[in-house]
Amino acid sequence: MHRRDLIRTGILTGFALLTERAFAQSASGKIIPWSDQLPPIPPPAQKAIHNLTAWESLDSWITPNDKFFSIAHYTRPTIDAATWRLNLSGLVNPTTLTLDQMKAAPRQEVTFTLECSGDNGLPFFQSAVGNARWAGTRLADVLKSAGIQDKAVEVVFYGADQGEDVANRGAPYQVTYTDTFARSMPVADAMNPANILCYEMNGAPLPAANGYPLRLIAPGWFGIANVKWLTHIEVIDHRYPGRFMGREYVTLREVQRDGQTVMAETPVGRMLIKSAPGRVVQTGDRYQIEGMAWGRHPISTVEVKIDNGQWEKAKLDDSKAPFTWQAWTLDWKPTPGEHTITTRAIDAAGAVQPAPDDPVIANKKTYWESNGQITRRVQIA
Repeated sequence: MHRRDLIRTGILTGFALLTERAFAQSASGKIIPWSDQLPPIPPPAQKAIHNLTAWESLDSWITPNDKFFSIAHYTRPTIDAATWRLNLSGLVNPTTLTLDQMKAAPRQEVTFTLECSGDNGLPFFQSAVGNARWAGTRLADVLKSAGIQDKAVEVVFYGADQGEDVANRGAPYQVTYTDTFARSMPVADAMNPANILCYEMNGAPLPAANGYPLRLIAPGWFGIANVKWLTHIEVIDHRYPGRFMGREYVTLREVQRDGQTVMAETPVGRMLIKSAPGRVVQTGDRYQIEGMAWGRHPISTVEVKIDNGQWEKAKLDDSKAPFTWQAWTLDWKPTPGEHTITTRAIDAAGAVQPAPDDPVIANKKTYWESNGQITRRVQIA
């Protein structure tokens, strides 16, 4: 590991210890449960969605592997690492790599808060987010070693998970076929040195639910781009029009064009700024509101609004590490009764978490990328 990586790792480790102490001190108080408890995950979605973060019981800056959320769009494959291979094809020299070869390459670690782009879009789907230390091989190094060609346009990442898909070929004709999960990104984005082909999560091999034995970790991108159970990388000279790029995980939004309202379509890509009220903790006669804020840029400010009052600046942790969530707290002297708590974050690039009636949220017709301000309710005795 390079000296600068050792320094950065030391800074992050020191911050993690400070944050864990804060969580431990908070845990000594009494947690006041939210009065607007979320509905359970409906049975049809329970196979696809596992381990949504329980804000009220959050006790760690790093999310343990057994508590980290997992989403599966098709099957959840079982893979034998001894026979697993990563194949590279297309506008590269054909290359096949074993897991041992991946681990023999220089190791890179990144701490990254991963969030599903559907988070906060459905009533039961409010906390598909977690923070982990990911380790693996730099993607750019693998592509360079394979001789990526100058005419390459996109890099496509294929997982081992498969499922049935239906393609319309003009009514009444349809084609039903078995599809493989895949996502792509432009070559310039794929070559970002922060991206890793990840085989380790929080110091242990990737859990099966989170992509074992290898997955893509692309810091700053929504979870859909971080392909799990990776088996194949293809480099192509055109845009990739697959199901999860051109048909699903596409945000539809009303926009004005030449005086007319039209629908704009954009594929889900980079993460958006967000904050969430996590819990209210009572210690004696003192109350504290706690939560997290995250996005693709470091968070500079978190503000909290109680009921219909003014925005108040919360105390933000000292970390400005890229790609990770940041804890925040606000001391509160409530009156008895039910109260609403709303939060908004502002990042280092100046982006502000929008209100629900902001056109960027209100004009959106799909539930992807729903980063509007979150309001929770709590009853104070």
